[in-house]
Amino acid sequence: MELAARRVEPHAFRGELLVRSLDSELLRGNPLGDPNQRDVPVWSPAGESGPLPLVLVLAGFTGRGQKHLDTHPWHPGLALRLDQAHATGDFPPCRVAFPDCFTILGGSQYLDSAAVGNYQSHVLDELVPFIEKHWDCAPGKRAVVGKSSGGFGALRLALDRPNHFQAVGSLAGDMGFDLAYGSELLSAARGLIPWEGDASRFLEAFKRKPDLSGDGHAVINVLAMSACYAPNGSRPMGFDMPMNPHTGERLEPGWGRWLENDPLVRIEQDVSGFSSLKLLALTAGTKDEFHLQFALRRFCERLKDIGVSFEHTEFDGGHFGTDAELLDLTKRVVESLG
Repeated sequence: MELAARRVEPHAFRGELLVRSLDSELLRGNPLGDPNQRDVPVWSPAGESGPLPLVLVLAGFTGRGQKHLDTHPWHPGLALRLDQAHATGDFPPCRVAFPDCFTILGGSQYLDSAAVGNYQSHVLDELVPFIEKHWDCAPGKRAVVGKSSGGFGALRLALDRPNHFQAVGSLAGDMGFDLAYGSELLSAARGLIPWEGDASRFLEAFKRKPDLSGDGHAVINVLAMSACYAPNGSRPMGFDMPMNPHTGERLEPGWGRWLENDPLVRIEQDVSGFSSLKLLALTAGTKDEFHLQFALRRFCERLKDIGVSFEHTEFDGGHFGTDAELLDLTKRVVESLG
């Protein structure tokens, strides 16, 4: 049964931010026991009628779509920022959806995983049709944008399902795993010391009381990525770990399965999902704390070699506090749809 749609703080928006609830069959009974009922917030601009382009904005790790709905006067979320930009003529008319693909591990990487759930299929086969059923969206004008894990998700949705989107934007999307996760794996090993290297004991305690302080974020990050990239039903936790928590050494097959999901490796298999795009926009901060600016430069060099068209920009900033850059990226992606 569908719940009635509800508006989010109508006094704050010139346009309309409407939330409907989707009862997902694809997420029902998922391995982590996460809810299959998800809120679907969609922003529509003021003064616009008829079918409009649709953009999905994918949140980063530990985030969900609802994080973009903040209307605080001092730190407005992306939805309010684009609403204000549209009111001044600085953001093109479109509909923007903010999916919720959060899990108890902090995220899904927008992939299908036997250890996490069918989140890629949920987005493409349930969420998009649900939005297009309830909101007037222009055929053949879809885009996906994301930051960090959301940027990774945007790239993978396009690569794994060619022609589903016509434009893609990635801000500091996860890639170059040897760079981005080199120190993270060691921090996770250090964070497991109080648990004698037993990740399952850490996870049980984390489920009771989530704590990202100290090395907590690194540990849950590595566990979540392992569940997404290296599911293995024969393992006690349901996935292969990428490193030995005692020595920090990388382990096979876990680390190898991580690398199979690295966009730098993935594009060596098939880039047809990029070939038909009107725009592939890639950006990162020159001071990114996870070294994703360097990984992105490698990615762009390889795209040149393969012959894929793209736009590469960098900004003076790090990995956090990038809503202004995400707004600009989303604007460029929407404009490319025409």
